[in-house]
Amino acid sequence: MSERRIGVFICHCGGNISDYVDVAQVRDAIKDEPDVVVAQTTIFACADATQQDMVQAIQDEQLDGLVVASCSPKLHTFTFRGVAKRAGMNPYLYTQVNIREQDSWAHTDDPVGATEKAIRLVKAGIAKTRLSSPLEPIEVETTPKTMVIGGGITGLRAAIGLADIGLGVYLIEREPELGGWVAQFGAMYPHERKGRELIQELVAEVRRRPSIVVFTKAELMAKSGSFGNYLTEVRVNSGVPDLIHLEVGSIVVATGFDAYQPEVGEYGYGIDGVLTLPEFKALIDSSEGSLTYHGRKVGTVAYIYCVGSRQPEGNAYCSRYCCAATVHASLKVAEIDPKLHQYHLYRDIRTYGKYELMYTESRERGSVYMKFPEDTPPAVARGASGQLTVTTHDTLTGGEELTIPADLVVLVTGMVPRRNDTLMSVLKLPIGSDGFFNEIHPKLRPVETVVDGVLIAGTCQGPKNSSESVASGLAAVTQSGAILKKGVAELDPLVATVNTTACTWCGKCEETCPYAAVEKTSADGREVAAINATVCKGCGGCTPVCPEGAIDLRGYTDAQIQAMIENLAEVPVV
Repeated sequence: MSERRIGVFICHCGGNISDYVDVAQVRDAIKDEPDVVVAQTTIFACADATQQDMVQAIQDEQLDGLVVASCSPKLHTFTFRGVAKRAGMNPYLYTQVNIREQDSWAHTDDPVGATEKAIRLVKAGIAKTRLSSPLEPIEVETTPKTMVIGGGITGLRAAIGLADIGLGVYLIEREPELGGWVAQFGAMYPHERKGRELIQELVAEVRRRPSIVVFTKAELMAKSGSFGNYLTEVRVNSGVPDLIHLEVGSIVVATGFDAYQPEVGEYGYGIDGVLTLPEFKALIDSSEGSLTYHGRKVGTVAYIYCVGSRQPEGNAYCSRYCCAATVHASLKVAEIDPKLHQYHLYRDIRTYGKYELMYTESRERGSVYMKFPEDTPPAVARGASGQLTVTTHDTLTGGEELTIPADLVVLVTGMVPRRNDTLMSVLKLPIGSDGFFNEIHPKLRPVETVVDGVLIAGTCQGPKNSSESVASGLAAVTQSGAILKKGVAELDPLVATVNTTACTWCGKCEETCPYAAVEKTSADGREVAAINATVCKGCGGCTPVCPEGAIDLRGYTDAQIQAMIENLAEVPVV
């Protein structure tokens, strides 16, 4: 193979790497490696100025290979492919080496060992790049239609946005009616609009757009095909179940959330007068003139925060919206009856951003806030007289034990993931540690998933309020438009290939492939394997099971992987 001209850039990552890895030593160790003509360190490789420096170096030094040693490829693969492309280099001649998550963060107690590991990782990246070949994206024509799964506020707004940019929309809702949670609500923060009225307006807008086809009592049952051209099966239960087939270019998942349901006995749940936040919200929305419960006027309400959230066993995450929703509810109560007493028992109040103003207004209108210790939560009981009581310790007044007589106790419950095993099985979406659907990156690719063309929006990916949910739905609209409006999508060429001369068709590759990308075909009168490049995800699962070694993976060929191993190994592989 002719000599290559490779440039290597090693990132400090603002100290994330350089605090534990001697990046200058790494540069000095690799600068004389064969084919390396540029070796530099940089504070932030992803910074615009550094990217321009890379472009200049590629052009000035006529580089035909690029290695960036920085953070995870998950974060900046497209960033540095873009750098290569702007410089006139094939983007698949670039290799990213992860010396942050896989090195500096993993070995903070051993800087010497971390530096040695970084040297080997970068050498392995150089070896892979040395054997790299230019690749071109696979182009496929796209279907200008999107399926939106979920007819709540996020799905409705996304469907309208998609229709307004000229895409056809299939709106799939499991329930008999559109609207989701918001359709049940009265006044909502921060806009004070009634949820049911918002939904009525959105549904009317949907009905006015002929490019939106709505299916209620419907579920996605199957998906096949490839990015930009998915073939789906939807079961519609309108009297007699009917299976319909729809072709779409992308899928937006906006299936919403479920409310946490306390166990009987948890903070007194099950006792008459102990309500969850959604139940209390419904009570407020139906009240006029005064707040009553079972025909009796309510004089005192005690709120207990973080029920089902931020728990060492169970849901460890914060549901974000519950504090602001409860504070807003207390303001509605104060409007109904200014003399009603309200006590808020909390671990922490998180009315983030402008919602802090609601918290201030709530206190000004008489709500009393008491902070209880994490290890001593409030206790709820009903005494012999029938009176509900809440016993707590207030750390703001020296930790004194207080007993509050209450007519209602409101358990401030948060969001939990909505279970849908069929949907999860069909779409194969990754689930985070909190049980919600996982995006690729919360900042850089906040609604994209590892399944090309399948986007997530709203509370199916984590707790949000209605404004944030709508914003993420519109982000999904933008991503779908970027994919489908061009009429052509580009797929990664990093896919499996078959050497038909060596293949004897044993079928093991077909059995292994999780994406059904392998099929049997004929070549020169023999049965051999064939790869559907538009379906293949480049996972490489078929490569090691082939007994004839007839399958290779573009961009990660056997030769490249072996070269990486040899440069990583302490003793050269013979």
